Amino acid sequence: MASEDYYELLGVSKNASADEIKKAYRKQALKFHPDRNKEDKHAEEMFKKVSEAYEVLSDTNKRQMYDQFGAEGVKQQFGGGGFQWSNFTHADEFSDIFESFFGGGTGGGIFESFFGGRRSRSGGQRGSDLRAGIEIDFMEAVNGTQKEIKINKYESCSVCKGSGAEPGTKPSTCKHCNGAGQVRITQGFFAVSQPCPVCKGRGKVIENPCKECHGEGRVRKTKKLKIKIPAGIDNNSRLKVAGEGEAGTQGAPHGNLYVIISVKEHEIFMRDGNNVVCDVPISFPKAAMGCEIEAPTVQGSVMLKVPAGTQSGKLFRLRGKGIKNLHGYTGDHFVRIIVETPANLTKEQQELLQKFAEACGESVHPQSKSFLDSVKNIFKK
Repeated sequence: MASEDYYELLGVSKNASADEIKKAYRKQALKFHPDRNKEDKHAEEMFKKVSEAYEVLSDTNKRQMYDQFGAEGVKQQFGGGGFQWSNFTHADEFSDIFESFFGGGTGGGIFESFFGGRRSRSGGQRGSDLRAGIEIDFMEAVNGTQKEIKINKYESCSVCKGSGAEPGTKPSTCKHCNGAGQVRITQGFFAVSQPCPVCKGRGKVIENPCKECHGEGRVRKTKKLKIKIPAGIDNNSRLKVAGEGEAGTQGAPHGNLYVIISVKEHEIFMRDGNNVVCDVPISFPKAAMGCEIEAPTVQGSVMLKVPAGTQSGKLFRLRGKGIKNLHGYTGDHFVRIIVETPANLTKEQQELLQKFAEACGESVHPQSKSFLDSVKNIFKK
């Protein structure tokens, strides 16, 4: 195919992105779909050509070689005989196209052709994954905890031990597929393996189904599980509990259980990653003259010195007093000072406060002076 231009075959420009190339190939592959062009050797040939073009242009190294040296630059990638279907490495990406050659899919089978696709293992169907939610308190998330949940799910049948066959009997080998679980269909240069229609891909036939589970190998039960929640877990985190999903059919593996953790808001603590922020109110006199306060943290109370003249909103950082995450890193705790304005003053208190205000000059209110000066400058302009 040295005379063919890969870009022209796919109908894209030479600076096309990977997504544009992929979309173009899908369009061309559907256009020259063998099932849409029966007995058309030209369509079959074009399908192979656009597949070769995609194999080259979708690979960064091959595309670079092609751009620099042309088709001869990638010829060695396919051997002396040129591009073969065994060189195509994207069968799984476009299995929907290839499987549709045989009338709308393989009913769950794995596409297998000259592309070298994987063959599915015969047997029952793997159990479904399950999802559950647990709500925990803020401090339980910080320190870790253990919770018990109830899950209603399919479990392996205790009577037939998951085989689906009545005790004392065994499933027999399917005669239609000789126990392979799949049958092979060939059309042109394509071959596809589909689940056997008799045994449904299991390779075995249950002639005497278990009366408890009716041959399915599983029954629905409610199971109690203890879920260990590690310290430092955050809101909306997901825990995987392997093998605690639903049981598969005819002894196939269980699925997994995914537990979504919901953390309640705390009364005074706010989490920011591994850091914690806490608002601590203090009176105006204490903020003005300075004081020492007891600041709560997730690791216990800490004495904090608040210097004189501290303004409302000031943050004080306590290193290493935050939350220890799942990887062992510990965040910081931030104390935010909130200067509380006196309320419900008596007449005497109001008079004393008025005298205090009159006694204060601009020098004790630097922020107010700076703000007023800025306002004056705005209106001067």
